[in-house]
Amino acid sequence: MKKPILVVMAAGMGSRYGGLKQIDPVGSHGEVIMDYSLYDARRAGFERVIFIIKHSIEKEFHEAIGARIANYMDVSYAYQDLEDLPEGYTIPEEREKPWGTCHAILAARDLIDAPFAVINADDYYGTTCFQIIYDYLSTHTDDDKYRYCMVGYQLKNTVTENGSVARGVCTTDADANLVSVVEHTQIETYENGIHFTEDKGATWQEIDVDTTVSMNLWGFNESFIKEAKDRFPAFLDDAMINNPMKGEYFLPSVVSQLLAEGKATVKVLKSPDKWYGVTYREDKPGIVKALADKAAAGFYPVPLWQ
Repeated sequence: MKKPILVVMAAGMGSRYGGLKQIDPVGSHGEVIMDYSLYDARRAGFERVIFIIKHSIEKEFHEAIGARIANYMDVSYAYQDLEDLPEGYTIPEEREKPWGTCHAILAARDLIDAPFAVINADDYYGTTCFQIIYDYLSTHTDDDKYRYCMVGYQLKNTVTENGSVARGVCTTDADANLVSVVEHTQIETYENGIHFTEDKGATWQEIDVDTTVSMNLWGFNESFIKEAKDRFPAFLDDAMINNPMKGEYFLPSVVSQLLAEGKATVKVLKSPDKWYGVTYREDKPGIVKALADKAAAGFYPVPLWQ
């Protein structure tokens, strides 16, 4: 089997956060969140990384992280381009928003030639997830079905006190295979726990703090690329009519289709770690402290890349 590849989705600009948060330092020696993910991935066995970026951030991205990581991993770049559409489709007039996470993966379709894990550039996933997903991808191949995986987190380990978050709430069967992912776009902490609303706060529903949620840490075989490519026109046909300015082609939507059709299984690999992100600027001090504490406890060297 070919060694798994790490694919990093870094094309998004953080609108709620403000600025290019993927390259905002969080470590004591200028490290960004991605540095820690790449360090953990490399330690787990990943030797190749594909960065999916936009042409407009290429110079800044290369200077902030790409050039450094090239000393430790085999680095490639793919570019998510709004104009990268199947033949016969054109960009809706005035649309500027990218086409979503699945479209981002398709930007790397000519570079992915092995099993691959997918992460967000601006998320810190903890120290254990890369090992468990690398081990799974190294030992499972497609047979009568596509054999994919994802790393799930406990909801309580993924929320922020600084505002609402969107999370994919996962349901699994007795064998820890994914049954469904339901996206809730406004989940918040409050004094008695965690709750969510689907009517902009008019009513709230309690949700168990130990609920398994998806943080977009997926593991796929090459078969996913073909499925994503083949299904893209159907998404576009709908989006061009119903949501031409903001419709997005999401990874979980393709996964859900494959599950519903019985073409794939997705093993849910659970991580005990706390996830950190910078959805809001106020989140940054928390991750800075967490990473400093982990370094002090011996999880990371200081500086990180020595």
